[in-house]
Amino acid sequence: MQWVGALLFICTTTWIGFEWSNRLANRPKHIRQVKNALQILEAEMMYSQLPLQDAFHTIKNQTPFPIHAFFDRLYKNMNQESKDFGIVWQNSLDELMDISCLGNNEKEILLQFGQTLGQHDFLQQQKHIQLAASHLDRELEDASEQYQKYGKMTKSLGVLCGLFIVLLLL
Repeated sequence: MQWVGALLFICTTTWIGFEWSNRLANRPKHIRQVKNALQILEAEMMYSQLPLQDAFHTIKNQTPFPIHAFFDRLYKNMNQESKDFGIVWQNSLDELMDISCLGNNEKEILLQFGQTLGQHDFLQQQKHIQLAASHLDRELEDASEQYQKYGKMTKSLGVLCGLFIVLLLL
């Protein structure tokens, strides 16, 4: 019976290590998706000159999960008259952070970007989008480096921690 428990414990710690590695692998992917969404937003604002709500709907249709869910929530919540855009952006961003692998730095970049969204003329707005994209480029580099550095280690660490604790307890 002890061996079954030990095996289950090792499997659990291995799963945790693989999940941690998966989050490290998905972070650069999600940052790229956010950057692509910002590029689509820039194109919709500059060339189509769509209102924000329509631009969010277009982005929602062109992006994969979890970014899709973020812009879908923005699109749906902008219909409510009683909410301020800043609150809608904040709530949608909080939900995105729960379902994605984005870090706190990306959250701060998007939060600052959301505070400027829709408050400037087209050229100024384009500069804000490009600034947010350049900050995301820096975070993308950092996320890729972290995955290269720690991706394999977290998988191995999960297995080895499980084995170590089981050996200590037996």
